Amino acid sequence: SRGLLSTVTITGTNQPGAMAKDPLAEAGFFFDELNKLRVLEPEASQKTSELKEECKEFVDKIGQFQKIVGGLIELVDELAKEAETEKMKAIGARNLLKSVAKQREAQQQQLQALIAEKKMQLER
Repeated sequence: SRGLLSTVTITGTNQPGAMAKDPLAEAGFFFDELNKLRVLEPEASQKTSELKEECKEFVDKIGQFQKIVGGLIELVDELAKEAETEKMKAIGARNLLKSVAKQREAQQQQLQALIAEKKMQLER
């Protein structure tokens, strides 16, 4: 056999105005703009290329979205750490105030006891 093209015969009519059918197209073969033999119809090939480009754009946009979301997550994490630090400072300050209040209470009781002791010494 001498190849596919040698086995295909072009049939046509001699009638004026009659279009000869492309035997390669009937067999499912097409030539693209670079005259390369293709199995896919040119319109389907064009739509496939358009879809491929749209998919690439979509993937690029998803990548940009992921970068933006990643930055947002980092920012929120940083703010959460700062909030936690401030919360711990506030708890520490509250505990310190409670401690100071207890110390003053104890000091007041000691002073009252000392006053009572001095009064008793004066009464003797």
